[in-house]
Formats: sequence, C-alpha cells, structure tokens
Amino acid sequence: MIRKISAVLGAGFSVAFASSLASAHIGIAGPGFADTNQVITFSVGHGCEGSDTRSVRVEIPSEVASVRAVDSNLGRASVELDDAGLVTSVTWEKPESEVLPGDSNYYTLALRLRVPNQPFTTLHFPAYQTCQTADGALIEVAWSAAVSEDEVPEGEEPAPALTILPARVTGWNKLTVPVDVEELSVFFSDAQIVWKGEAAYSSNAATTELIGSTEGVTELTSLEEGDEIWVKY
Repeated sequence: MIRKISAVLGAGFSVAFASSLASAHIGIAGPGFADTNQVITFSVGHGCEGSDTRSVRVEIPSEVASVRAVDSNLGRASVELDDAGLVTSVTWEKPESEVLPGDSNYYTLALRLRVPNQPFTTLHFPAYQTCQTADGALIEVAWSAAVSEDEVPEGEEPAPALTILPARVTGWNKLTVPVDVEELSVFFSDAQIVWKGEAAYSSNAATTELIGSTEGVTELTSLEEGDEIWVKY
C-alpha cells in the first residue's frame, strides 16, 4: 500500500510550513526541530492600547539549556542567569528617548537556542510586554498562559508557543513516537504522508482523498506513545 500511494506522491508534492507566528499577539515563527541549533524569531505585532512597545521580556523554559540573545529593532538584548549560569530570561528594551508617540511599529526579536530533543511537543515561552504612553505611563501585558489558544482562561493571554518537530531528512524517515499525538495536523503539516501499518495520514487534500479510495488503507487519526511510523518529507 505504501508503494502504491507513494508512486502517486512522487509526481510532485510541496507543503509550506504552518507558522505559529500571529499578528494579534506575541507569536513565534516556527516550527523548531528537535535537538538542533536554531534561530527562533518572536513577533511583536502591536503595542498596548495605542501606545508603543518599550520592552519585552521572554522567559526561557527550563528544557532549553543553550541560549544566545540577538539584538533587535526594538533594542539591545540583555539576559538574566541562574546560579548555574543558564539563561532564564531575555529582555529587549529601547531607551525612553526612542519610544514612539503611537503604536506604529512591528518588532522582531530573535534567540539562537538548542531546541530540546522533545519531538511532538509544544514549548511555551511566557512573554511580558511593557508599553509607554505619550505622557510616560507604563502599560504591562503578560502573554503567559501556557496552554493552547482555545484553552486560554478568560482575562489571560496566550504565551508564545513553539511546536517541536522531529529532525528529518528528505525522503522516508522511520520514527518512534515518544508521546501520544492526538492532532496530527499540528506536527505533520509539512509531511507528504505518514504511515502506521496500513493506516495513513496526509494534510494534503488530494493525498487524503487517495488514501480514502485505496483498498486496504484506513485513515490514520492519532498516534500513541511507542508507535513506529514512516514519514515521507
């Protein structure tokens, strides 16, 4: 079954990464790839109540052991360290004299870090945005709810979330799933096809139709910890 459907896929297939970056809040342009060094970019799409952003502090999850801060168009980056010398947060701040009179600018913030070897998980980076009004007052917004956006409690804001995908090579990859995966679209949006036994999944509508019309093949809807799968990228 794998060979039959894969022959059709070989005729041509491309999928763009689904970015978690969103203009409505502080987001991350992802995904991250497990156990690799990568530059992760945060977006600050707006200020607060019409006022310019003066600073943003991003907390570093304990799972991330290596971080190098990058200066940004918001301002210079400074880091906080714990007793072991590990980076616990990074703050980007502009001088008060450079604060704009209104909310007109889009800012990008970057970190070079070692993505944890935790594929098929989501890593949250709580962020704290401070804006300054024209009369010098400060407004603070906490983007810190470490849950999916549809589960954010009322009155709170979602933390930037990095989806971690497995490291891979072009072509077929054999993977053992380390955790239960209920939403395959979150982690396989860039895959041509995913196989588990005689069950298959694809985010591509044409491939999904092909899966449904192929005798002996069932639709793959979720994965359990320990499952062995074949994924074609």
